[in-house]
Amino acid sequence: MTKQKPLKSNKTQGHAAHGTGETAYIIQPISQVKPPSRSMEDILEEGYGLARAISLRVVGSRITKFQRINPALFIGKGTAEEIALELEELEPSVVIVNHALSPVQQRNLENALKAKVIDRTGLILEIFGERAQTKEGRLQVELAALEYQRSRLVRSWTHLERQRGGAGFMGGPGERQIELDRRQISEKIMRLKIELLDVRRTRDLGRKSRERVPYPVVSLVGYTNAGKSTLFNTLTGAGVFAEDMPFATLDPTMRRLKLPNKQEVILSDTVGFIADLPTHLVAAFRATLEQVVYADVILHVIDVSRSDYRQQRDDVISILGDLDVEYETDKRIIEIYNKTDLLDPESLADLKRHCNFGGGKAVMLSALKRHGTDSLLKMIAEQTARERAMFTYNLKPEDGKALAWLYAHGEVSDKKMSGKSLKVEVYMGAVDRDKFAARFSYQPLGATSKKKA
Repeated sequence: MTKQKPLKSNKTQGHAAHGTGETAYIIQPISQVKPPSRSMEDILEEGYGLARAISLRVVGSRITKFQRINPALFIGKGTAEEIALELEELEPSVVIVNHALSPVQQRNLENALKAKVIDRTGLILEIFGERAQTKEGRLQVELAALEYQRSRLVRSWTHLERQRGGAGFMGGPGERQIELDRRQISEKIMRLKIELLDVRRTRDLGRKSRERVPYPVVSLVGYTNAGKSTLFNTLTGAGVFAEDMPFATLDPTMRRLKLPNKQEVILSDTVGFIADLPTHLVAAFRATLEQVVYADVILHVIDVSRSDYRQQRDDVISILGDLDVEYETDKRIIEIYNKTDLLDPESLADLKRHCNFGGGKAVMLSALKRHGTDSLLKMIAEQTARERAMFTYNLKPEDGKALAWLYAHGEVSDKKMSGKSLKVEVYMGAVDRDKFAARFSYQPLGATSKKKA
């Protein structure tokens, strides 16, 4: 049987990496006890997309159904033997099991298949390692990878049973190498956690600073590959990396956007969500997810061209729920049904009925074709202007910056001198009122019940 060549090591996490010409074979386990809500084709296609995201060429795949998980191999012994025969001919660089594996199952599968094996967690870590650009993103990915690797030392190292002596700080004579390896990883994890605390303090200061910026924040969320970055580029003209692959964007990207009512907002692109994301990987989303929690408007982008878009929508709602965003009652949320240019006439008509009579805020568009963006911008403007009221301020006459801010972010209806103060009446939303107060330390004399859209 041909020995499989290992993938090149990756500097960030030390797991299977990728390279030009490397190939993959995908094993997709499907439970017969609890069948998935999606079709097998959709689930397998997601696995193909994850492999392509790190430039692996898929040379074969197999859907394996199981009644219960095999503790030793995850899949059945007979199935493993059949796959091993197929791998002799295909000789893939790596076998991807699109499911979480225990360290023992991963090691046993490698022995049974005579091939390098990574599970879904390892594959997503590999993608994260390539996509992360900010310091915090890279640290989070490295931390998650080390924690993942620590549980797999029994599989990952070839010198585990060797004996070695050493200086005092590396352990005394006779200590097994596996214990030294685990200690080194644990020490590095501690250093990374300390470094992350410093980075997070800096990020928290940056977020508080952004709260003083006089612009509402509009955040894009959605399942990975739903078209968020394409929509971001369409609306802002930015050159954000946008490809037809999972996790094309990992780190947060922000741009200023002018709405039809002349108001300016900050548009934030975020990492795509995905089903069955391991808990310890959620930390790598932290920087972008916080943009969602503190956003004034949340745009949920849905790839309506997929047959499983409803299930993807539910997965996103579940993750937002973990962030304490109550989806059904949160008034900040606008649903965007993207890629409508790929729908057939009947599906398009059904979607129109849903958007018109669904009772929620929804808009249909094609980010790629630039269809429907005007309706979206109008809806965002209406959302940011919601609950606009007239506020009255007494400004210092010489405070031209504060007056200019009110003109730029509200609708000034009256301005006149009142004693030694400049009395200004302005229509604006509660968000802008708070940001004006934070930046210039002016409090309104009182808000009337009079509203203006």
